[in-house]
Amino acid sequence: MSGPTVAILGASADPAKFGNKAVRAHLAAGYDVFPVNPKGGEIEGLTVYQRVADIPVPLDRVSIYLPPPVALQVLPEVAAKGCRELWLNPGSDSPEVIARARELGLEPIVACSIVGVGMRPDAL
Repeated sequence: MSGPTVAILGASADPAKFGNKAVRAHLAAGYDVFPVNPKGGEIEGLTVYQRVADIPVPLDRVSIYLPPPVALQVLPEVAAKGCRELWLNPGSDSPEVIARARELGLEPIVACSIVGVGMRPDAL
């Protein structure tokens, strides 16, 4: 590994979806990217992990592209794995998700992680 690590929860093989744009944006920004999707497989040439717990390295960043009810379900696993930054992207945040993340000791960043690495989603 060469750069900071990021797990993209809700990673997608569909290049039109933000879960795919985030994978590409983080790769371009020098991150070691770990796509997470229960379907597994491969996205952008990377192995897809079915769960955050399956990722074999510590995480600097976790970026969530999941609807709030699903995000609520994965937050305990994210907290158990640990990360320096938790990004709740537009559409994944809700008052409940933010409150639960804080209860679990995480400090969510409610913003687009693609913009956070200096890219524009519409340019990907």
